Amino acid sequence: MSQVERQEHWQGVYTRNATDEVSWFQMHPIVSLDLIHASDIQPEDRLIDVGGGASTLVDHLLDSGFRMVSVLDIAGPALAASRSRLGDRGATVDWIEADVTTWHPSLQYSLWHDRAVFHFLTDPADRAAYKTALNHALQKDGCVVIATFALDGPERCSGLPVVRYSPESLSAELGPSYRLEQVEHEDHRTPAGRTQRFVYCRFRRLLLGGE
Repeated sequence: MSQVERQEHWQGVYTRNATDEVSWFQMHPIVSLDLIHASDIQPEDRLIDVGGGASTLVDHLLDSGFRMVSVLDIAGPALAASRSRLGDRGATVDWIEADVTTWHPSLQYSLWHDRAVFHFLTDPADRAAYKTALNHALQKDGCVVIATFALDGPERCSGLPVVRYSPESLSAELGPSYRLEQVEHEDHRTPAGRTQRFVYCRFRRLLLGGE
């Protein structure tokens, strides 16, 4: 799927559906928050939520005192929904409308969070481009929290095929520069009442020779 096709798809999803009707909606992203806090990140550190769109994670991060939060999403309507929901608080957030596979980060972050993007990248070239953006955006010794569909999770989501992961296969995708530090599982209940199995992994970027 090309960048243009991806953008059209996700803009269509958020144009046709209310933000609390999409299958991945969570009012309280408890597992994500637990893993973020477990990384020992400080309120003054920079965080980015990749594919964060209309997610409520940004609300909870601001509630927790984080002041340097960025949200990246390919769908402008999703970002607009979050900005509207947050009101005046939305002015403190760095909103980035971009496809992460072609994004060129201008800042570095202490933590990268993604519960929405990586498992949709079925093309190895797109995954490689994602990792290039990650490597440019993440500080040395920074943390990565990625959630994907588990091996027994759905094979498709939002009409698209996905790649399902175990902690081991996700670790292999990121490569030896990232050490797996924590794994959590979640049975996510969708607004339609279905159950989707997710696996969450927290990684630490390592300082390897030559870096």
